[in-house]
Amino acid sequence: MYKNKKIVVVMPAYNASDTLRRTHEEVLAQEIVDTVIVVDDASHDDTTAIALSLPCTRVLTHEDNRGYGGNQKSCYRLALEEGADIVVMVHPDYQYTPKLIPALASLIANGLYPCAIGSRILGGYALKGGMPWWRYVANRWLTLVENLLLGSKLSEFHSGYRAFSRELLLQLPLQANSDDFVFDNQMLAQVLWFGHTIAEVSCPTRYATDASSINFRRSVVYGLGCLRTGLEFRLARHALIASRRFPAHA
Repeated sequence: MYKNKKIVVVMPAYNASDTLRRTHEEVLAQEIVDTVIVVDDASHDDTTAIALSLPCTRVLTHEDNRGYGGNQKSCYRLALEEGADIVVMVHPDYQYTPKLIPALASLIANGLYPCAIGSRILGGYALKGGMPWWRYVANRWLTLVENLLLGSKLSEFHSGYRAFSRELLLQLPLQANSDDFVFDNQMLAQVLWFGHTIAEVSCPTRYATDASSINFRRSVVYGLGCLRTGLEFRLARHALIASRRFPAHA
């Protein structure tokens, strides 16, 4: 609990057996987390078995792989069922340090923002942490274009370290989003669509062999999906199209 708010950490997991326990231990070490939810997206390793052995943890295993976005949909649904007031997503591959959970949660619990993300770009941590140069360039270029299309000023749209208020999660039409990696981008675009501001916290990160990462081909698909999302947002804003992802609202 933090300021009488129930904090739930969700971990969308896939073949995370090598790093799950370490990440989980550091999550609980922050002392404000009430429950951890691990959703195993049909892993081929011992992810589920390890998750079931961890304290303060609810585990769901998908029988079939639903994709990164499909995994998150299950994560947020279960977190809301658990009565979460604040939901923090932490990747179980230890790419993002759980030590920032209190900082992200406090921005929401104190009523300052409904959404906060850990930015690898602020503070110059991306390249220091081993982000490939081509991924860094793509991140910066896509973020520039998306800021122009969405009317925002974020340092990056592509961090997987993020926190949301309960009220915000209930407002967003998440089921309209992709089940693939572009879900992350679509979700932040929806936050902006409903007129909310996204806070950013400088976040160190690490790129290692045991940290999950999509390959170049899938990165291109993701990038095109981000551009499509930005264009859809802009067209819906001007009432040129009807969109389930960005519905008309007062």
